[in-house]
Amino acid sequence: MSEDKANNCYRGRIAPTPSGFLHLGHIRTFRKAWERAKQAKGQLVLRMDDLDFARCTSRFFDACIEDIDGMGICWNEGPDIGGDFGPYAQKMRSDIYLSVLRKLLESNLIYPCVKSRKEISSAGLINSNGEEYLYPQHFRPLKNQWNKNEFPGAVNWRFATQWEKEVSFIDQKMGKVDFKVGQEFSDFLVWRKDGFASYELASVVDDNLMKITEVVRGEDLLISSARQCLLFDALGWNRPDFFHCGLVLGADGKKLSKSTRTLPRLFSTP
Repeated sequence: MSEDKANNCYRGRIAPTPSGFLHLGHIRTFRKAWERAKQAKGQLVLRMDDLDFARCTSRFFDACIEDIDGMGICWNEGPDIGGDFGPYAQKMRSDIYLSVLRKLLESNLIYPCVKSRKEISSAGLINSNGEEYLYPQHFRPLKNQWNKNEFPGAVNWRFATQWEKEVSFIDQKMGKVDFKVGQEFSDFLVWRKDGFASYELASVVDDNLMKITEVVRGEDLLISSARQCLLFDALGWNRPDFFHCGLVLGADGKKLSKSTRTLPRLFSTP
């Protein structure tokens, strides 16, 4: 148990990606995070997960803050008000992520990946949910096939998982959740060839450095939570608790996507 948890110092976070307008699913998740922080008499951090420079714009950034504030959700730290653990926008934290990536390299836990998406999909390994292709073990380069001095270079970097390893955590809503490497997921990206950290690495680094004790997110990110548990463990950091909210589905039965700004209309509905 982390020192923060032992002292009952709850720190939650809401972390929108400003690549489009928020939808009802986001708001329900953010409200749950806010409610749990209030119940615990803790702190809530607003962080912008804006790693995608091409899609994350100032327009959507401002709209996220406006819509979350419009719901009456309050936060104690964030890009608009500052705090002790900033900056609170991921696009400003690349040097931090790179330093952690180097630690993983020094521990021989990552490797460069030059395989294309087409090559990976052609291998035909699909996870148990049928939702993503697994990265085959035999695609890993041999140690003598790459030079650490070229790090990070213009290539992707993957975390080397242990196939057949069980990954478990206790979800505060769902109870014990179990995953198996090689079935649900395999070696995953931690750094992209365009020079930016992956979602998995950036989230783990920020949640640790911002002393987040519980991550509230949607059920569609359960596998991401399992991957992130491996990174927390590999870096010797305490895992946060997790609370995965049920998804809000559209009329077609599919997960909602970002499109038009419909939140003001939704908020005004009795």
